[in-house]
Amino acid sequence: MLKAHHITKSYGQLSVLKGVDISVNRGEIVSILGSSGAGKSSLLHILGTLDRADTGTISINGQSVEKLKGKELAAFRNKHIGFVFQFHHLLPEFSALENVCIPGWIAGRKRKEVEEQAAALLEKMGLGNRKEHKPQELSGGEQQRVAVARALINQPVIVFADEPTGNLDSKNAKELHDLFVSLRNEFQQTFLIVTHNEELAAMSDRSLFMKDGLILEP
Repeated sequence: MLKAHHITKSYGQLSVLKGVDISVNRGEIVSILGSSGAGKSSLLHILGTLDRADTGTISINGQSVEKLKGKELAAFRNKHIGFVFQFHHLLPEFSALENVCIPGWIAGRKRKEVEEQAAALLEKMGLGNRKEHKPQELSGGEQQRVAVARALINQPVIVFADEPTGNLDSKNAKELHDLFVSLRNEFQQTFLIVTHNEELAAMSDRSLFMKDGLILEP
């Protein structure tokens, strides 16, 4: 599903990624662990096409993404990639249902079809009775589940999650871990997760460790 070879990235004189190789299979949950400053989030943003590497190649579902630019890259990202961040980035003026629908509407899909799918996703997240609530009317755990539903609305081939439980208490973090496993088991959804949470990493199929801009050999 994902293959990346010799990914390097520097910001000025600071070398953040020093030749990272990584592969993730379809339907696999892979966690990346490491101390702050190891390069985990930088790697995730590059693999998710939110940033560009200085050197290296990235293939997602057979597509060489480093060759895509502009609108073509944005369309590929919208259709094939889902994102879940530590800060959920829900739009406060929209309901939970509308927040989930937004990527589908951006993709130009039929409004009714997107709304029906969004409602079904929220139901699966245990939020069927909260879909008309605004983000400020939802708990932190509920907001993060809305963000997960939004990440899934276009049925992406892979979901990138950057510290998804970083702002959640232990109960909500455990529920989110269980949700990722459930989605993988039911839909063969692929996840690449950057986390400090060792419990989440333990529930993954594999854990990778980063240090000083490199993934350490297991």
